Formats: sequence, C-alpha cells, structure tokens
Amino acid sequence: MKKILLLLAALGIVAGTMPAVLADPATDLKQFQAFFKKKFPTVPFDEFSNGLYALPGLEVYREQWEMFNEFPPYELGLSLGKKMWETPFKNGKSFTSCFKNGGKNIAQGYPYWDEATQKIRTAEMDLNDCLKKNGEPEFTDLDKNQGARVKLAELTAYFYSLSAGQRVKIDISSPGAVKAYEEGKKFWWSRRGQLNFACSNCHMDLAGKNFGGNQPLSAALGHTTAWPAQRLEWGRLETIHQRYKTCNSQVRAKPFKHGDEIYNHLQLYETYMSSGLPLTAPAMRN
Repeated sequence: MKKILLLLAALGIVAGTMPAVLADPATDLKQFQAFFKKKFPTVPFDEFSNGLYALPGLEVYREQWEMFNEFPPYELGLSLGKKMWETPFKNGKSFTSCFKNGGKNIAQGYPYWDEATQKIRTAEMDLNDCLKKNGEPEFTDLDKNQGARVKLAELTAYFYSLSAGQRVKIDISSPGAVKAYEEGKKFWWSRRGQLNFACSNCHMDLAGKNFGGNQPLSAALGHTTAWPAQRLEWGRLETIHQRYKTCNSQVRAKPFKHGDEIYNHLQLYETYMSSGLPLTAPAMRN
C-alpha cells in the first residue's frame, strides 16, 4: 500500500483530479473531449474507439492487437450470439420483432431514457425483455451465474455488431435522462475503495500509463464503444457492467450488482462522453 501511495503522489493524483464542475451535459461533453484532444493531440478522434491501442507510445500493444484481430478471439462468442439472435422463439418470432429496424443501426442510441418505465434502459435489459415478452427464459442471476452472463454478453455483442461503425448519439433531453446522467457523472468523479480512486484517476489522469505493472490504462474517451468485449485474461466476451465490477474490486471497493441502476447511469454518462465516436463492439482488449 505504501508503494502505491508513493507512486500516486509522484503522479500528482493523490490530492485530486480534474474537477467535476457543475455544467450542462453539452458543456461537459465539450470539456471532456477537449481534455483528451489536448492530452493526446496526435490521436485522430475516431481512433479513441480503439482503446489503449490508439495512444502514442503504445505501438507494441497496437502491433499485438492488430495481429490478434487477424483472427479475433471473440469470433466464437460472436457466432454464438448470432445463433441466439437468429434462432426463432417457440412462438415463431425472433429478436428482430422486438427492435426497430430489426435491430440494425440502433445500438448507437443505447443506453436511453424510457419515459414509460422512468428508467435508463440498456441493450441487455431490452434483450432480456424480448425473451420475457415471447415466453422464453431470461438470463438471470448474472453475478453468480457466469454462463448466463456470458451468453447475454454474446447476444449483446451480436446486437451491437449490427450497428458497427454507427456513431454514438445519446438523447438526454428529458429531465429524467438528465437526472440519471448527473448521477452517473457523480459516480465517475467520486473516489471510492481503499485506494481512494475515482474512475477519472485511472482513465483520465493515468490514461496511457502503465500503473501497477500489468498494462497501460485506456482513455475514458471511447471506452464504451468497444463493449461487450473480450479481454485476453478472461478468454470470453463480457458485459461492460462486469468490467465496472472488476474496476471497483481493483480499487478495493465493494462492487454493485450487474444491472444495478448506478451502473446503468454510469454507462449513460460514459457513453454520452463518447458522443460522435463509431461503435467498434465487439472488440478484443488486453
């Protein structure tokens, strides 16, 4: 712990990070993206969708990533997701019946505020609801049942693949959406855990740096565009909420449950901050 605190002090992030000032979402977005454009001026905007592999000084990681992508490790999971998507339900319908445009070119609008339920909806929630509406078993107990969670991640990955290249465009014009956004923003900037880290410490202050001896940290800009993703150490596709959980655990904070409202709101905030970037999900990550 002492070594970690000394390193944090050397990096100048023990006392604080870029402040979360009160501002409207549009102003937040402008400042957030400007931060990364200034931090990494040589990185083209769209490249931020490729995570740490876009950052300067990490060319070796980029080369390895490109080699892996010749035969993407997530292809098996993606094919399983496609099979689930295309397999008819017992009533003869399929997932395409639950989504506008049959599910094509709509993922860029997720997550979104739903006036009917007065909640933020994620793709995973809508996919599970589609199963329920059609009399099919849902994916449940996602924190304990890894098999169910991975299947949902595979299905979600295929859903997102139907919108590959579409640019993130999140609607937060309603009061409910703004409230959820502000809660996600607060979570992003708040310190937690024994390491007293906020999301911003790792993915803004330390973006591109190798902290802890494992691997460089990705930039927050573009983070959500790649998920569901397959990390090499996991060897399987996973949801972004599972990534949130592991991040919380890594700073020694108690993680929330998969699908918890606060993670939905964090996902909304993070995704809105990546407005304009192209979707790359599913993707391979270190």
